[in-house]
Amino acid sequence: MANKIFAFVGPYASGKTTIITQLMSMGIHCIKTYTTRDIKEKDPKARIYIHMSRDEFLRQDFIVKVSYKGHYYGVLKKDVLWALENNGITVMVLDVNGIKQINKLIKQNIFTIYLMADYVVLVDRMLRKGLRNDEIKYHLEYAEANNEFENWKTTNYVIKNTGKLSVALEQILAVMGLMTLPPQEKFNQIIWGSATPPKEDAES
Repeated sequence: MANKIFAFVGPYASGKTTIITQLMSMGIHCIKTYTTRDIKEKDPKARIYIHMSRDEFLRQDFIVKVSYKGHYYGVLKKDVLWALENNGITVMVLDVNGIKQINKLIKQNIFTIYLMADYVVLVDRMLRKGLRNDEIKYHLEYAEANNEFENWKTTNYVIKNTGKLSVALEQILAVMGLMTLPPQEKFNQIIWGSATPPKEDAES
């Protein structure tokens, strides 16, 4: 079976960093993103993003290179190729422009997962992060201007991430093929209490 990369897409505060760090804690490999933005060591994003000076960034061989709020973000070509060669399943963060860029090289190996969250949830999360009103306004307006609330239409999978994190994680693991039904006899044992279902159900 071909190795797969699952790229998470969604507006700011949709849960990309939280989901990916949870998957990483389960042992799933993550392709890091390099950025000229200064990432604090205690910031959860520090597990996914690696700081790089602007001059150094411009010298790299990136397969994906985008800008956001005056900072560059990039994914190294060698990191993507290494992941495809060495990992059955890999995760990463991308936006729509990044997906277009990476599709030129590995379209058959990349699958996109859109994390869907409504305005109320997004605003609540940003308030809990300590963002100011003007910052919240910026992120929402950016998402609107760049059609980030419509990107679910072009992704492979859509996961609603508005409630318990465990529910979204279970759905994501299922999409990745990491949650499967047990063998039929075990399934029957769980459902019916025996390896053989009741006669009327077996025949119906």
